[in-house]
Amino acid sequence: MTRSIPIQPGGATAPGYGQALLDRLLAGTPSNEHPLTHTAALPARKARHARWPGWAAGSVVDALREQGVSEPWCHQIHAADLAVAGNNVVVSTGTASGKSVAYQLPVLTALASDPQATALYLSPTKALGADQLRAVTELTGATPGLSTVHPCAYDGDTSTELRRWARSHSRWIFTNPDMLHLAILPGHARWARLLRRLRYVVIDECHSYRGVFGSHVALIIRRLRRLANHYGADPVFILASATTADPGTAASRLIGAPCAEVTEDGSPHGPRTVALWEPPLLREVTGEHGAPVRRAAGTEAARLLADLVVEGARTLAFVRSRHGAELTAMGTRRLLAESAPDLVDRVATYRAGYLAEDRRDLEAALSDGRLLGVASTNALELGVDIAGLDAVVVAGFPGTVASFWQQGGRAGRRGQGSLVVLVARDDPLDTYLVHHPQALLDRPVEATVTDPANPYVLGPQLLCAASELPLSHTEVDGFDAHDLLTDLAKQGLIRRRPHGWFVTPDTHPHAEVDIRGGIGNQVAIVEADTGRMLGTVEAGRAPATVHPGAVHLHQGETFVVDELHLDDGVALVHAEDPEWSTSVREVTDIRVVAVEETRTYGPVTVQMAAVQVTGQVVAYLRRLPSGEVLDRIELDMPAQTLPTRAVLYTVTPGLLDRIGLTPERVPGALHAAEHAAIGLLPLVATCDRGDIGGVSTDLHADTGLPTVFVYDGHPGGAGFAERGFSRITQWLTATRDAVQACECIDGCPSCVHSPKCGNGNDPLDKAGATALLTAVLDALGSQPPPPA
Repeated sequence: MTRSIPIQPGGATAPGYGQALLDRLLAGTPSNEHPLTHTAALPARKARHARWPGWAAGSVVDALREQGVSEPWCHQIHAADLAVAGNNVVVSTGTASGKSVAYQLPVLTALASDPQATALYLSPTKALGADQLRAVTELTGATPGLSTVHPCAYDGDTSTELRRWARSHSRWIFTNPDMLHLAILPGHARWARLLRRLRYVVIDECHSYRGVFGSHVALIIRRLRRLANHYGADPVFILASATTADPGTAASRLIGAPCAEVTEDGSPHGPRTVALWEPPLLREVTGEHGAPVRRAAGTEAARLLADLVVEGARTLAFVRSRHGAELTAMGTRRLLAESAPDLVDRVATYRAGYLAEDRRDLEAALSDGRLLGVASTNALELGVDIAGLDAVVVAGFPGTVASFWQQGGRAGRRGQGSLVVLVARDDPLDTYLVHHPQALLDRPVEATVTDPANPYVLGPQLLCAASELPLSHTEVDGFDAHDLLTDLAKQGLIRRRPHGWFVTPDTHPHAEVDIRGGIGNQVAIVEADTGRMLGTVEAGRAPATVHPGAVHLHQGETFVVDELHLDDGVALVHAEDPEWSTSVREVTDIRVVAVEETRTYGPVTVQMAAVQVTGQVVAYLRRLPSGEVLDRIELDMPAQTLPTRAVLYTVTPGLLDRIGLTPERVPGALHAAEHAAIGLLPLVATCDRGDIGGVSTDLHADTGLPTVFVYDGHPGGAGFAERGFSRITQWLTATRDAVQACECIDGCPSCVHSPKCGNGNDPLDKAGATALLTAVLDALGSQPPPPA
């Protein structure tokens, strides 16, 4: 990296500023590397304003004006009008579009006009809730008639005294789904004052409620509505979401009631240059089985961040993990120490785990220009108001298009030109996106996936509901849960009586349900020398994540696991920072329990099925940052059985013969197609690669044919496989295209290799996978599916 002449201050207002920054980045790139796959120039968007509505309290309008909202944007007033008219509403607009005004205006107006009215605010993170609480506290403190609102936090950090005070006096509680589930709903009698006059419930960043977590939250919201109705209230729900596909449908599924949507964004935004950046293959470095690997996205992000800091551009780099964010900041400072030592102290890390005052200092330093570069986890993605940034570097696709725009939207937030760079990881989905920019830049392609009917989520949540207030037979019929509750009754957890369903005296379900990780026992991760508890992991995931020898990261610290005692629920670790990471090898078997839906397309059959997956961790690999494998260490772990749901497709031997796949190539082709499909499922379902798994076989016992399975990695399923089934053509087309676009010859982590593969990525046949996927897609497109 060479130090160049900084772009002149004030240039950020020019439409070409983002392109000028990109040109400087490319100027520092070796001539034999061609990282740029696509550039898009997104035009500026002008503001569209609306008038303050006649129903709004004058004092609230005055307070918002004093906070800088001189004229509201049209989407803010549209959403507020719908809420005041009694409609549940979700406002789904971009980053920095002022969604908070859409709920502050109706909520504060209601609290000002009715001195007994109350409101509830839910956020997925404590940091976001704290930011919104601070904003509302400033508004109420400056607004006549709102001195009795007393907005108050109610989370795990709230003291016992403040919790007691909040229950008695606060009219607007700021909390999260965890506290709603564990404290407010089971103790509803003590919250009768809040529930009886509950006018509004605000659910912020609702797109983050997906998968098993989202399914739990959906049922928690139904429990909230049920208890509010019991006390005589019927609150209106106002939801704020990033830009996603079909937000009204997703919000309706989340709250269990019809929800209008507002998607027309009236906020202004400066012009942006979006660059898709693929690090080069390192031909001299090979990973497992000799496949070349790419320069790590975090390493590339450090180089780009250093170059942008040298240019004087205030830049935020989003990195996927806490450890990765620390490493990226360290790499940036190391590069600056060589070329611009006076700038080293103007780069920092931001992540969860820091003290609140440290986070505030970092936010202020980035906003006012004392800091020029920050490497962050997604802790800065939600809610925190960081304005005036010139560039954002996203190190690895963050999992959803919504998250990408949330992160990229941090740049150019005051109307200036800006640059957004997506640096692709060595991953099939990243490879696909940088070579198919329309899937990222044209529109959201995923919808939020939840499945409140998952029996492994619904059963425990119904027990929680029944312990709060006995379930009526009508309610049970509404959930179609008679058989499920009958099974729970056989376990002695609940009893049916003439007037409803009642939990048994020894049933205490709330503490048994982990809404963020699943259901079941937890394994405590404990530092052996000090006895410090670092965290917990689900017992079912423990053999794969905290087996003896595993490298475990916790808040930027690195540990190595010494012992795992599943019966006692504890994993003992010691502090160590080895140069390698670990990944397990696992033997997996899958059995079809029940076929739920079948579609036949000539030689190809696609099914949705209930399955039972049995896996056993048998070894782990130690891998250097370059991807090179040091060794394989055998393990003796118990088998784990997962009842879940899967999408699968079968092909006939005749089809394989027609496309030239000889019997010895079939396992490798199926295996490579399975890996690539797992990598691309997040394109159509809002999941992470770690949420799903797969199995392929050239002759499966239950289908009698060559078969590829992709399954949800959560008990009962999380809705991801179902999404893949419903969008099978789009999903497999993207899978085939990603494999074809990869420049490697025989397969690599960017297309068909998987770091989680239980078979060590053997066998894999990249060319065979391309031929197989093309033949499957030809069959899918040759005739319409049979009637459902």
